[in-house]
Amino acid sequence: MQTMNSVLPHITLETGKSPQHSIIWLHGLGADGEDFVSIAEEINLPVTIRYLFPHAPKQPVTINGGAIMRAWYDIMVSNMVVQQDAKGIRTSQAAIEMLIAQEKQRGIATDNIFLAGFSQGGAIALHTGLRHTSRLGGILALSTYLPLAETLPNETSAAALHTPIFMAHGQNDTIVTYERGKASADELRKRGYQVEWHEYGMPHSVCAEEVYDIQTWLTHQLNTKSL
Repeated sequence: MQTMNSVLPHITLETGKSPQHSIIWLHGLGADGEDFVSIAEEINLPVTIRYLFPHAPKQPVTINGGAIMRAWYDIMVSNMVVQQDAKGIRTSQAAIEMLIAQEKQRGIATDNIFLAGFSQGGAIALHTGLRHTSRLGGILALSTYLPLAETLPNETSAAALHTPIFMAHGQNDTIVTYERGKASADELRKRGYQVEWHEYGMPHSVCAEEVYDIQTWLTHQLNTKSL
């Protein structure tokens, strides 16, 4: 594990020497940075990647009876968008921006930096990536939804319209419902964002077919950029 002053503690995985691409991968509610390390290890890409798996801070989560767990923001009700923890979402956005800045300081070009996340982590990946001032390499939003959608028109960056987005969801998801995820993708498309949508016959989880599709999508983004 690598820690840096006020930068979120995180696990670092490099697939080779001198990586020029970074993927910051955010876990879901109650998990930690370890959650997606094994999945990243399954993905074969045409370039060397530095993966960062940050650990969300521990905090009480209202919907879980105030239990303290790793969370990117509080969830008050199961609907998720009726009552949102805007302060918590923006605090996590700032923390992820610090990780992006760290990678840029290491010499990684902004459009070689990808944000990925599952569930709550995917919501933060979307929220942050769509507001980043420069075009990122892409956003992977898995089993998630668009938080604070009403603020996006005034906060988005023009560059984000050109950031490719991969969204995937389980048709049997009862945590972040399929309808919620699909509506978020449709809303983003309506606003002009480049969204590629995938759906699978699974619950609130990740499946092998999805991992393959992630690999295919990332390979396409990396190969397109190298042309």
